[in-house]
Amino acid sequence: MNRHTAREKAFQILFQMDINEKDPKDAIESFLEGNDRNEFLNSVVIGVSENKEEIDSIIAENLEKWSLARLASVERSILRIATYELKFTDIPTNVSINEAIELANKFGDEKSGKFINGVLSKIIS
Repeated sequence: MNRHTAREKAFQILFQMDINEKDPKDAIESFLEGNDRNEFLNSVVIGVSENKEEIDSIIAENLEKWSLARLASVERSILRIATYELKFTDIPTNVSINEAIELANKFGDEKSGKFINGVLSKIIS
């Protein structure tokens, strides 16, 4: 599994966790059903979960006229992944932002990509 696919699966797992509040390891196990174990996917899901308060604080500080609670789960989950990558990994900034925009375009509505790009641009500035 390449990183793009792993990131997409991590998004789906984190999206489910946002709704159902599952343990990260249990969520990964139940989503993958024992198939396609991936180190990167695990690190993203567990990393976001372990640093959720700090990540949410960073996101909230960079939202204009929005609150974190008002965000749709799709955008909230994508922003959490991208913020985790930007602040807690050595993944290049442009890669994290581009991947987040791709996720938003695939899973969000027609405005999601622009919204994600705007928030992430504020986070890195």
